[in-house]
Amino acid sequence: MLSGTAHELAGSRALWELLDRRAALTPRALALIQAGEPTRGPMGGRAGEADGDRSLTFGDLRARAERVAAWLHLLGVRPGSRVAWQLPTRIETVVLTFALARLGALQTPLIPSCRDREVGHALRATGAQVFVVPGVWRGFDHLAMARRLTPTLAARPLVLTVHGTLPEADATVLPPPPADGTEVRWVYWTSGTTSAPKGALHTDRGLIAAGSCLADALGLTPDDVGSMAFPYAHVAGPDYTVMTLLEGIPSLLLEHFALPESLGAYRRHGVTMAGGSTAFYAMFLAEQRKDPTRRLIPTLRLLAGGGAPRPPGLYDEVVRELGCVLAHGYGMTEAPMITMGSPDDPPDRLATTEGRPPAGMEISVVGADGRPVPAGVEGEVRLRGEAVCQGYLDPERTAEAFDADGRLITGDLGHLTEDGYLVLTGRTKDIIIRKGENVSALEIEQLLHGHPGVADVAVIGLPDPARGERVCAVVQQPPAAEPLTLDAVTTHLRAAGLAVHKLPEQLELVEELPRNDTLRKVLKYQLRERFSG
Repeated sequence: MLSGTAHELAGSRALWELLDRRAALTPRALALIQAGEPTRGPMGGRAGEADGDRSLTFGDLRARAERVAAWLHLLGVRPGSRVAWQLPTRIETVVLTFALARLGALQTPLIPSCRDREVGHALRATGAQVFVVPGVWRGFDHLAMARRLTPTLAARPLVLTVHGTLPEADATVLPPPPADGTEVRWVYWTSGTTSAPKGALHTDRGLIAAGSCLADALGLTPDDVGSMAFPYAHVAGPDYTVMTLLEGIPSLLLEHFALPESLGAYRRHGVTMAGGSTAFYAMFLAEQRKDPTRRLIPTLRLLAGGGAPRPPGLYDEVVRELGCVLAHGYGMTEAPMITMGSPDDPPDRLATTEGRPPAGMEISVVGADGRPVPAGVEGEVRLRGEAVCQGYLDPERTAEAFDADGRLITGDLGHLTEDGYLVLTGRTKDIIIRKGENVSALEIEQLLHGHPGVADVAVIGLPDPARGERVCAVVQQPPAAEPLTLDAVTTHLRAAGLAVHKLPEQLELVEELPRNDTLRKVLKYQLRERFSG
């Protein structure tokens, strides 16, 4: 259960109010730790040493965010202003989001791996007035992309580049902060089952509700140190941040997660909670197995995450080899926290379920007729609660996503146990979940149909111990075509502006795609069975 203080803070009406109240309670307590870039070679020091760790207290986070808000106010950002940002996981990114929250702006976070296609769609759909980018990051020029896209937009946004510390101004120019947390102030993007990404609409109160669920399930203590190794632009960013604000604990930020390079930061700062998704669990296990005689992270007590299928037996491997608990959960862009395992749950429930829903999250498992089915019976999972999004930017998508009772239709299959735990068994939607990110098969298929070496194509997700699922393109080529290669496929998709995290990792060439005898639909389940070995 949430502590008394955390429970009181969870009643905050808006995210800025939550930060303001936390900063007043524990202004000198550490809030954020930025891991410096680890060195790699003998000339730059021992692997794992860092160049320039930084930190920020809750009091400083609030003060700096307010001064950055004043700078943005001078640039014309007002309540409701539409601001898109595509930034890595840095202290400055967190400061910017709270500065925008202080102003009551509408934020559109974009994952740094997104490219022209996805970014352009988001900027057009939101009518972004400001677009904040990091310049060149990990070899890609985001500023150049912004300049390519700007002339194609009806509303040309002001492009701001953040290289380091954000500009600040006198906070006395600011109007009062927003008091209503029920207005839509966030647009998070998900590919779902369609070729074009969908913008899910969230409120401050919805994000606070999701973060409260996470904090409540994980049973935090004042001695805990969290970590964010995933993109802060993911909907899990505010989810995790709310949790740390509620409990007043610090969180380690890693701009780029890689092992063994990132281990030094985990060890230096005594991280007790790590994770993100199945891919992270697998990486930690692989690294631990290099030296089973020494605990990989001595202070680690908990791996927690979700967003991707979990291989059988993974829980036992984590407990046995990493010496910590694994608490897996269930969330999506439309509802960041649906269920979460708790360290206090029985081991068999931690090993085989996604945890239980918190108070305020209503889960219905329904049959084909839309009516609830008994415990233990498989059906489609539907949701209702404060953490569920308000719909999508596109009203037609909203109408499709909610049933007549106002429940979100997740497209996931599963069942509830007699004691209220959720077990997921599959998906009705044709999406691939790779490292916790939704990848639309249709989007990739449509782009590949433009390649001269492709007559027909089916994109499928295959089980992968490191990624949850990997993206596989199964291609039927035109007669007499030169055999297609994976490099040629990814080069074509990169040129089309597809995000890096959506690129296929496997290519299979077939003489003919299997189809049914009625509508000639491709039988993807046969392809999954054939190529899953």
